Amino acid sequence: MARHLLIDGRFWPIFWTQFFGAFNDNVLRNALVILIVTKSLSLGGIAGSEMIALCGAVFIFPFFLFSATAGQFADRISKSRLVFSVKLWELCVILFASYGFLIENLPLLLGALFMTGLQSTFFGPVKYSILPHLLREDELVSGTAYVEMGTFLSILLGTILGGALVGIPLWGAWLIGAVMVALASLGCLASAGIQYVPPVAPQLRIRMNPLPPTREILKLTFRNRSIALAILGISWFWFLGAAVLALLPPYCTYFLKAEESVITFFLAIFSIGVGVGSLLCRRLSSQTLDLGLVPLGAFSMSFFAFELFLAGNPISSELGGEGLVTLSQFLSMPGGLRIGLDLFLFCVAGGLYIVPLYTFLQQKADPAERSRVIAGNNILNSLFMVFAAVLLIVLYELQFSIPWIFLTLSLLNLIVAIYQYSIIPEFLLRIICWMIANIMYRMKVVGRENIPACGPALLVSNHVSFVDWLVISSACPRPIRFVMHYKFFQIPLAGRIFKDAKVIPIAGVREDPGILDTAFQTIAEELGRGQLVCFFPEGRLTRDGNKRKFRPGIEWIVRATPVPVVPVALNGLWGSFFSRKYGKPMSKPFRRFWSRISVVFGAPLPPQEVTSAQLFEQVSQLQRQ
Repeated sequence: MARHLLIDGRFWPIFWTQFFGAFNDNVLRNALVILIVTKSLSLGGIAGSEMIALCGAVFIFPFFLFSATAGQFADRISKSRLVFSVKLWELCVILFASYGFLIENLPLLLGALFMTGLQSTFFGPVKYSILPHLLREDELVSGTAYVEMGTFLSILLGTILGGALVGIPLWGAWLIGAVMVALASLGCLASAGIQYVPPVAPQLRIRMNPLPPTREILKLTFRNRSIALAILGISWFWFLGAAVLALLPPYCTYFLKAEESVITFFLAIFSIGVGVGSLLCRRLSSQTLDLGLVPLGAFSMSFFAFELFLAGNPISSELGGEGLVTLSQFLSMPGGLRIGLDLFLFCVAGGLYIVPLYTFLQQKADPAERSRVIAGNNILNSLFMVFAAVLLIVLYELQFSIPWIFLTLSLLNLIVAIYQYSIIPEFLLRIICWMIANIMYRMKVVGRENIPACGPALLVSNHVSFVDWLVISSACPRPIRFVMHYKFFQIPLAGRIFKDAKVIPIAGVREDPGILDTAFQTIAEELGRGQLVCFFPEGRLTRDGNKRKFRPGIEWIVRATPVPVVPVALNGLWGSFFSRKYGKPMSKPFRRFWSRISVVFGAPLPPQEVTSAQLFEQVSQLQRQ
């Protein structure tokens, strides 16, 4: 039995290394912010909110300036050794930061914050680019999901702990220092256990001037369109995340008139929600890369941001506008629960959205350039977070209330979601098929491993009901090009969906020979592009529950385009609302809801052995399993 990744020696060292690192970053940052506020620290006349903004700029500035250099180092030398060196660096920086807290020296603390941002800049490209070296491809989604979950959980814990410890009288600075040194030490120990990864580009010349490499890495980032789109999608997530996180304190304080405990609760919801979404992504994608979750997550984020706009401020009306709302009061009100649930589901959708994009980036980037590509991603992520801050400033200047800002973010994100759907509609539709099929039926899938992970194949199935395509699509980890009678395209809404799903229309030879010829040509083209095509060789639904003789068209397809043929058997759909058992399908009351059905994928057959009679027998055997 395979070991769980979190206790697998290939994965847990890098997981805990990044967990303790992100934890420490946020302890330092939040403790410094609270110290500035409570002690009224200033530097050169800069104080208060301006000083807090300066802290954010000091931390993020290294990502702009040195990400390209960090990407070069990560490709030039061993990633595992680089991580260990960076963690030793972190330990030294934390010692200086601890001393800064003891003497409350703001310049020293800002210097330590800058160096912390710099070491995070060097760790960032390695965090994701090392995973494909440590994990199998079928483990990459799970690994990325755990990293995302750990990152946001550590951000939450660091934010809460940093603020709590620094406020303790007399001992606060000592406790902050002790915790940060302990976390840095644990990170060093974890990094020492990372398996050795050899350099991927040992001949790469590292240039210390950061500007030319930054230009080159941005060019490298946009050289491949699919990678560039993934990076822009990731950067958009950080744009939204930065905007929402920046909105939460004023949303609670000035709009909801709530206590600080509600702000902490919202921060917890944010981090836990993204973590839950990351793990849910692992479940929904069956541990394989599924880009359909990206537009699904994007549309969901828009919906729940719109819901936050609609929620308004039900809290003040329920309390009569007197006093600050405590956390217990907030949780006891329907309006408070609605807002909390909307924010939580927004963040769950964010987790669904981001994990496939990071996984895609790791899988598709050239291994010799992967760290530099991720460094380019980090540069753009930082830039988009700055854009988010600028947008909020502009909207505040335009006198937008916070609910109207949520509406603005919802509409902007909706545009992004529509664009993402237009690029990969078939991936989103496959996810929707999975959701519908699992709501209607208790589905068992057998032999999923017989579906080729990549490359072309022809799926051949018995035809029982009008939802056979939906059930097969939900059982398959890859998008499928189904072959379907052309008259279904004449149904207005269904026709639009079938076109988006790239369904291939077909007609009988006596109905329309032109459509038939075009169908076979399209099938050959799709197989030539490495796609899966599903064919129902009976030609029509069964009227008695038994299979009809398979037509010879399947043999013509395989002769024209020799590809593996995967037999598929559907069981349990006969007698359903969508079958002909009780006469015209979908004309009687819905029946057999939540019934048990199964999809069985047989072993692929070599094209030279395929005959319609043999496939008929293969599907029959699978039905008896």
